[in-house]
Amino acid sequence: MKKYKPSFNKPSAKDDQGVRAKKHLGQHFLTDENIASKIADTLSYEGYDKVLEIGPGMGVLTKYLLEKKSEIHVIEIDTESVEYLESNYLHLRGRIHEKDFLKHDLSQIFRDEQFAIIGNFPYNISTQIVFKVLELREQIPEFSGMFQKEVAKRICEKEGNKTYGILSVLTQAFYEAEYLFTVPPSVFNPPPKVDSGVLRLTRKDNFTLPCDEKLFFRVVKTAFNQRRKTMRNSLKIFNLPDNLREDAIFGLRPEQLSFQQFIELTQKIEPYAISGK
Repeated sequence: MKKYKPSFNKPSAKDDQGVRAKKHLGQHFLTDENIASKIADTLSYEGYDKVLEIGPGMGVLTKYLLEKKSEIHVIEIDTESVEYLESNYLHLRGRIHEKDFLKHDLSQIFRDEQFAIIGNFPYNISTQIVFKVLELREQIPEFSGMFQKEVAKRICEKEGNKTYGILSVLTQAFYEAEYLFTVPPSVFNPPPKVDSGVLRLTRKDNFTLPCDEKLFFRVVKTAFNQRRKTMRNSLKIFNLPDNLREDAIFGLRPEQLSFQQFIELTQKIEPYAISGK
């Protein structure tokens, strides 16, 4: 495939210097072209024709996304990065959104359309990005990108491990989670102090829970907030009857339960929690 080359206006001094990474925004700009290309290839580009990149910076990933047969949008909170992209990526004209991803109403960009999300995510907001994706899962069939390695591993972790937690259960209830590859600090400017990890989430065909969704989230969060306790003790707040609390599942600790078991547990609790019995 012919490589995309950004369309340049006559560069300004700021363009020549690039964009300054800003610590308060958690910016670490990827500089390795091969890794950028590999990340762009993590999406299937099937079942949707629009892609949103979060935090494109100077566009090292963006240019590989623009090779794909999809309509690429980028959302960037950093004004300096936006100015750079507008000057150097003319193909993105009208699709550069200077907004805060966590606060912006994405229906203003995509309405009810299906779209994928990708990016080199700032470490300081990466988990919040995942929670927003879960809220918008009816529109997001696929999600991939780079996180701090520890966070990426946690999202993809299975039950029975210490790193398995709230984010693991809630994400895996709706998406198939795959840890793809590790990225060293040396390929960033400035380099972070830890390794990064790239993952992919693929929405499950049946991503509607067979239980009350709000209660499911509450049960998972309540259990892991006291992860050293058994479910019998950590879920006392629900005032469940003694005969129900004798069920074997209540003798387990939260990291021992798969997301399917958390769904089953929520179904057991639901008649009491919802009705107030």
